[in-house]
Amino acid sequence: MNSFNRLGFFSSMPPVVKNLIIINVLMLLASFINEHFVIEHFALYYPGSPLFKPHQLVTHIFVHGGTFHLLFNMYALWLFGCALENQWSGKKFLLFYLVTGIGAALFYSLVLWLQVWHIESQIDTATLVQMKDLLHNGQVFIDRSPDMQQWLSVMTTPMVGASGAVYGVLLGFGMLYPNAVLQFIFPPVSLKAKWLVVIYASLELLLGLMNSGGNIAHFAHVGGMLFGFLLIKYWKHKGNMYA
Repeated sequence: MNSFNRLGFFSSMPPVVKNLIIINVLMLLASFINEHFVIEHFALYYPGSPLFKPHQLVTHIFVHGGTFHLLFNMYALWLFGCALENQWSGKKFLLFYLVTGIGAALFYSLVLWLQVWHIESQIDTATLVQMKDLLHNGQVFIDRSPDMQQWLSVMTTPMVGASGAVYGVLLGFGMLYPNAVLQFIFPPVSLKAKWLVVIYASLELLLGLMNSGGNIAHFAHVGGMLFGFLLIKYWKHKGNMYA
């Protein structure tokens, strides 16, 4: 521990970023012990699902789908979040992080609601009622059409990860330090932060509209950036951006 402190890495990290990383690591370790319990209670389910609980809007931000998922998000949180927390207070950064994470979940849930509305309009009322009753009783409708399978997938597939909040942090970094130059190893190019934000936002929106990317919730990423943008604009309007 002493040799690690002498490196000045973890000990010099601002407290909110440090504690967020610790909580995420502990949650991943808990999922290694009992993944079913962690996913059932702390991942985010669609609000119309019987598996949904209001606290999941917050707790899903700290649940990850594996070590690589965690490492990617925590590296981005450290890379961009430290600068924001050092510029703001820890309290303000934590508020920004939670607002973008919860905002990402709300935006993604809105997109899912539109999907569910379209799917349910294709299923006859009696079948839909039977499907909902079975789902609430923990059972599955066996003879399912593609529409029913898609409906059931939305109802039972959870969302996990800090990606929405992390994309909000990236957006915040790009707005506060638009001309900061980021050097990438692969590809070996230099890019200003503002252009990185534009590229990522455009890519996530495009992939979301194309319904591409497997289990990646692209619209949650877009939602995190949108809420981050709105919150920073609000702070600027109120004149307390750095207060």
